[in-house]
Amino acid sequence: MAKPLHLTSPRFRDGDPIPIAFTAEGEDKAPPLNWGEVPPGTRSLALMVEDPDAPDPRHPQRTWCHWILYNLPPGTRGLPEGASPDTLPPGSHEGLNDWQRPGYGGPCPPIGRHRYFYRLYALDTVLADLGSPTRAQFLAAIRGHVLAEAELIGTYEKTHPHVSA
Repeated sequence: MAKPLHLTSPRFRDGDPIPIAFTAEGEDKAPPLNWGEVPPGTRSLALMVEDPDAPDPRHPQRTWCHWILYNLPPGTRGLPEGASPDTLPPGSHEGLNDWQRPGYGGPCPPIGRHRYFYRLYALDTVLADLGSPTRAQFLAAIRGHVLAEAELIGTYEKTHPHVSA
């Protein structure tokens, strides 16, 4: 029996705080991520990082998108620390985060401890070139194509509340 799709990071465990290096208060670089075998029929992988607690975890009003990657080759088993267009697998594309730019934007919550969901999707298709899709465009494109999903949740609360992104 095949193992379910899973997502881990050597820098933080599921449910633990995200190290400051991977936040706007630190180096604002993407954490390293690892996953294992993908389900049979997987033609591509996609990754999205989002914060459902924006702006205040006690009164969330929206989900803030921090990173979108799509068309990662199905043989990919992870991403290096600080993944960028130069280090992404060939054929991979980035969408727009909610700062309206491609690439990883690290946690920078305005108030309280937020949760950050790193979601890996195994897809039964290679997506058409979507350009730089927004979160809504990305979710619409993968609808009906998700074979499996894995999730890693990290948390973060600013150590210096006056710092903003």
